[in-house]
Amino acid sequence: MAKTVLVVDDDPTQRRLLQAALERDGYQVAQAENGGDAIDRMVRGDGADVILLDMVMPGLSGMETLAELRSAGVTTPVIVLTANAGVDTVVKAMQAGANDFFVKPVSPERLIVGVRNALQMTQLTAEVGRLTKRVQGRFSFDDLVGSSPAMRMVKSLGARAARSSIPVLITGESGVGKEVIARALHGASDRAGKPFVAVNCGALPVNLVESILFGHEKGAFTGAVDKTLGKFREADGGTLFLDEIGELPLDMQVKLLRALQESEIDPVGGKRPVRVDVRVLSATNRELSRQVQAGLFREDLFYRLNVFPIEAPALRERREDIPALIDHFITRFNAEEGKRVAGCSPETLALLAAHDWPGNVRQLENAVYRAIVLADAPFLQPHDFPAISGVFAPELEAASAPSAPSVATVTLPPPPEAPIRILDDRGHLRTLEEIERDLIQHAIEVYAGHMSEIARRLGIGRSTLYRKVREQGLEEHLKDAG
Repeated sequence: MAKTVLVVDDDPTQRRLLQAALERDGYQVAQAENGGDAIDRMVRGDGADVILLDMVMPGLSGMETLAELRSAGVTTPVIVLTANAGVDTVVKAMQAGANDFFVKPVSPERLIVGVRNALQMTQLTAEVGRLTKRVQGRFSFDDLVGSSPAMRMVKSLGARAARSSIPVLITGESGVGKEVIARALHGASDRAGKPFVAVNCGALPVNLVESILFGHEKGAFTGAVDKTLGKFREADGGTLFLDEIGELPLDMQVKLLRALQESEIDPVGGKRPVRVDVRVLSATNRELSRQVQAGLFREDLFYRLNVFPIEAPALRERREDIPALIDHFITRFNAEEGKRVAGCSPETLALLAAHDWPGNVRQLENAVYRAIVLADAPFLQPHDFPAISGVFAPELEAASAPSAPSVATVTLPPPPEAPIRILDDRGHLRTLEEIERDLIQHAIEVYAGHMSEIARRLGIGRSTLYRKVREQGLEEHLKDAG
């Protein structure tokens, strides 16, 4: 999803120049000609992801506008534009809440770098806050990624359930994020900050299920060399999340039912029951009602757990959340892997949004992780997701190209030696615009006008390539190549 930059400047020429530079890099741009319009948009309108704010404007000055925005609770990063590079001006702007500053006139390169840094800092700050809440057991429904109707329903039901101690059964396909919902239920309840203990019932060894859940005394069985509290007592005062509850053996279901009804457990080898104060949340990707009919799940336990069901939607049922999830994963993996990927190209985003994702959010997370590790360009391209797009990175295509030409193969003539000149006739560096024009013209000739191939080789989106062809006046070369 393209990020929106709000340009606030009373000079229409300056606004158009900034807009042109930002749109070339794939950003959406909104304009405001004064501080009042900017405040209205941010407080009562559509908002923006970054604000470029001129310091000198009639009416509300940039400094006054910035103060009003921060007073209104707007935390959007603000980059101030000033013709005065004095230290006092910069210090005052930073103290008022600005994130960065540009001295006019600003170069397109500095502008783009500054906007990217502001966006990445915002995303990292949000991610750190989310992780901190998770560690502290205060992760809530406001921290869930997604605003689709299906997710709004989950958040609404979850927020209501969290206010009470009612048993909640979270259902949904594997990989939809049932544990994330359970953590939000815990963080939004009065048990927030207390222990949250997750147990995957399908991964418990059959002969150790009772010991793991309820604990055991030293010497209770062969190998019990120490006393173990068990998951119920580890979660005492907090929440115990039983994932894949349908995998629990029948004999353990009886003991779980007693623990839920009596709020007490019997450790293996223990002489007396132990009282516990635990809220139990459960989840399953199975139809428990069918398991009840088949005699694989106790009916009384099913009704005890299924008091307040919440269904976690499959990712294909909430496609509008995919861009936000991708941004979330890119931010996280950028931090973990030390990368600086800015986002997805429009073609890549359309590709990912159209995919069915049978593995749901977990599959999307792993696909983005792989793409981040392998990506070399600022924006993820279709070839970074080969399992989905069927397109491989150029170097991989060259290494695995079949000996016999196929219909889709583009036959290329041998390129001339050193086709792009870096220096002019006097030995000085040529401008980036001149080099870029020659490079695109050369690519059109080499790849015979195949725009998809040209865009992939240049590492840019097709829409960006078409725009550059128009801006550089290369339409005739494209027709000649075609």
